[in-house]
Amino acid sequence: MAADFLTALEGAREDELLEGGVFRDQVLEGLEGSGMDFKGCTFEKCLFQRCDFTRAAFYACRFTACDFSGCRLERSYFQACTLTGCKGDGCDLRFARWKGCTVTDSPFRYANFSGGVFQHTTISASNWSGAVLTELRLKGLRLQGVDLTGADLFRTSLKGMDLTGCTIDGITLSETCAELKGAILDAAQTPVVARILGITVR
Repeated sequence: MAADFLTALEGAREDELLEGGVFRDQVLEGLEGSGMDFKGCTFEKCLFQRCDFTRAAFYACRFTACDFSGCRLERSYFQACTLTGCKGDGCDLRFARWKGCTVTDSPFRYANFSGGVFQHTTISASNWSGAVLTELRLKGLRLQGVDLTGADLFRTSLKGMDLTGCTIDGITLSETCAELKGAILDAAQTPVVARILGITVR
């Protein structure tokens, strides 16, 4: 049986820990969840509007068809979480850390991930066009069918990253394009890289 998230959150504030619970079809506006820890929670079809989860931590949580576009998640932490069919357009995720997570069919267009960390995380079939992905630290990140059109990757090393199957048109790099050094690309992406490097292919 689904629980009421606001009631559960208020009861957990003293310990700053909300553990377990299934929360479905919740509409939450202006929610203050900063500094809270969430463990083993399940969120289904929840709408978060202008909510603040700054420095919040999520452990083994599952998000399905949730929308937290425009929410504040600076310095948040995600470990062993799954996001499926979610929407995070315009989210503030600066300095957020992701470890052992799976993100599927979840657009984060124009979201700001600058200064963040991705460890052993898989992102697939998702639209991250226009996202700010600057100065990220990446270890074991897998991208599968991710649209990075117009994304800003300044000072994010993609060495060893398999970008085949991803869309990289119009990405922003440093003047030397050092970010792409050591990345794995396919032949179809060659014209895109040539344009980035200012090379005309005839």
